Amino acid sequence: MKKMFAVLVAAGACASVAQAVTVGVTPDPGGLGGNWLGFMNVFDLPSNGGAYQFGSPWGVADLNSSWSGNVLKLSPNTIGDPNPYWYTPSGGPGSTGNKIMEANMYREVVGGALAGQTLTFEGTVVSNSFTSQHVARIFIRDWAAGFGSSVDTIITLPTSGNFSISQSLINDPTRIVQWGFQVTGPNVWFTDTAPFGFAEITEVPAPASLALMGLGGLAMARRRRA
Repeated sequence: MKKMFAVLVAAGACASVAQAVTVGVTPDPGGLGGNWLGFMNVFDLPSNGGAYQFGSPWGVADLNSSWSGNVLKLSPNTIGDPNPYWYTPSGGPGSTGNKIMEANMYREVVGGALAGQTLTFEGTVVSNSFTSQHVARIFIRDWAAGFGSSVDTIITLPTSGNFSISQSLINDPTRIVQWGFQVTGPNVWFTDTAPFGFAEITEVPAPASLALMGLGGLAMARRRRA
């Protein structure tokens, strides 16, 4: 009976683990969610009423997001169109952005693969020098079919160090789950981004030294028992 009980406990533990999924910050297109995607939302400046203008898919590079090895760099939002719709008086070095741009870079899972599970998104902020003009955030979004509404977990990107956010996802296979980063602020001419700062993010470092110490300690313990 004792052996049977032990097997049942182990099976229950495995079932519990299967309901929790952890994802990290990696460029690997073969990971959960596939390739990173981009979506831009555009608003009027608060001084002009802040009305929503439009939203559309954008390429990740167009969001001023780029990978260098396993490090993701997020920079202020730019657009090369000099039209006064975008800049005052018009686009060029030293011009003033005329819109608030909300750049969303994310991975996405559809078809219910994560339905009813708890998703944890973690990583390490190498640096974050964004000024008060721009805000970088980390998010998990659980969208209803058709993107009409969502349940969100959002935090502000820390200045440095590890982060981890979790959300219990609704058990509905029609929902769409996204996780990633968002940079919001006025658009900046591409030659003028440096004074507004940037952020660099990567995956949580594996505790290799601790793992080796643990293995060494286990080997020593075995030798002692021998």
